[in-house]
Amino acid sequence: MWEPAVPARSARGAAQGGDDRAPVPVKLVVAGGFGVGKTTMVGAVSEIPPLTTEEEMTVASEGVDDLRGVDRKETTTVALDFGRITISDEVVLYLFGAPGQNRFWPLWNDLALGAVGAVVLVDTRKLHEAFASVDFFERRSIPFVVAVNVFDDGYRYEPEEVRDALVVPSEVPIVICDARDRELCKQVLLTLVRHALDRTAV
Repeated sequence: MWEPAVPARSARGAAQGGDDRAPVPVKLVVAGGFGVGKTTMVGAVSEIPPLTTEEEMTVASEGVDDLRGVDRKETTTVALDFGRITISDEVVLYLFGAPGQNRFWPLWNDLALGAVGAVVLVDTRKLHEAFASVDFFERRSIPFVVAVNVFDDGYRYEPEEVRDALVVPSEVPIVICDARDRELCKQVLLTLVRHALDRTAV
């Protein structure tokens, strides 16, 4: 099972005799369909330069990847994105962005191992592409939130309209965000952590 590295014991903390326990590592997955903004979200919120596996799209993807709404997209994730954000002295979030194309879905099983929760990022222009992500995490009983990434030419649905369209249970949070905005993305992650904690407390 994946186990992230955590900061070593602080020499300063040891010298002062204080609480120098390493923060708890929390693994989260950012998933969704092709071109919904997963790489953008991980990059926007990560406190370290994000690891990406972006490759240039070629003519080989024509007829395979649905470019509607993302026709100017020139690269695509072929394995994963990785970022990190410290929430507090006690908690550090490790973010794993999943590839969106169907042919890379076998990687999702590995990325989901040990995950505390997941963000299902959706594009209102292609809501139907979110069904597979929702089903994936529901089947594995992994807590998730639905984050609606607002595109300039996207449809402006209310959260409950998105819930009805995706047939998502009432306890699953639906949030509106902009994958380019660090603070909005951070709020999405905090909502997910709170939701996951609520699930474990039941």
